Amino acid sequence: MPTRAHRASDYLETPEDIVAYLNAAMEEWDDDPRLLMKAFRNVAEARGGVSELARRARLDRVALSRALSGRRNPRLDTLAKVVAACGVKLRFET
Repeated sequence: MPTRAHRASDYLETPEDIVAYLNAAMEEWDDDPRLLMKAFRNVAEARGGVSELARRARLDRVALSRALSGRRNPRLDTLAKVVAACGVKLRFET
């Protein structure tokens, strides 16, 4: 039986899907913000690609692609712009 690669972005169809996915990534990130940025890359792919997200976030596409690669720690201002461009909000709880 042939297999197909799993792409999280294929399942991020609604804003509720995106919020649930990002919340799950936040719970699993183990103090490594790079995991969260990889999750935002999947959201970007589901919503038109990194170029479209860069346009909405008013960020350079190449710089955003690097930030979403998961190989670097993101800057807080970059994270804030990505969050806003994805149409979600960060929330803190105790």
